[in-house]
Amino acid sequence: MEIVELEARKTLAVRYRTSMAKLAEGMGQVYGEVAAYMAKSGIPFAGPPFAIYYNMDMEDLDVEIGFPVNSPAPGEGRVKPGRLPGGKLAMATHIGSYESLGGTYEKLTAFVQERALTPEEYMYEEYLNSPEDTAPEKLATNIYFPLKAR
Repeated sequence: MEIVELEARKTLAVRYRTSMAKLAEGMGQVYGEVAAYMAKSGIPFAGPPFAIYYNMDMEDLDVEIGFPVNSPAPGEGRVKPGRLPGGKLAMATHIGSYESLGGTYEKLTAFVQERALTPEEYMYEEYLNSPEDTAPEKLATNIYFPLKAR
């Protein structure tokens, strides 16, 4: 757990609503949709895939899924330009299956509370490797809580 300072990053992503039960299958499709647009448009990836969670309603998640890019791009259809927030963020790296992320979220929440920091209403994850070619116990996920300025 640590506090990091990051620059805002441009993105291409799809924002949609889904249930937690359908999130995994939807994510793969959305990443494919965004990656196909980027390939067709000659836009290189500028970092690992991410998911921003704007709420924690497990039956109606408001989620934005995509990739960082170096240059602004117009998007197409559901694929829209956006940004990952910059500034001060509380950050933790989780090693293990996605099903066990909850424990790291709890630790990061406690870390923020112990320091009397106030997180924004949303958080995001970066996926540093893929479940397609990585064993579940070796998956690496960065979790970020953007922090409100004091």
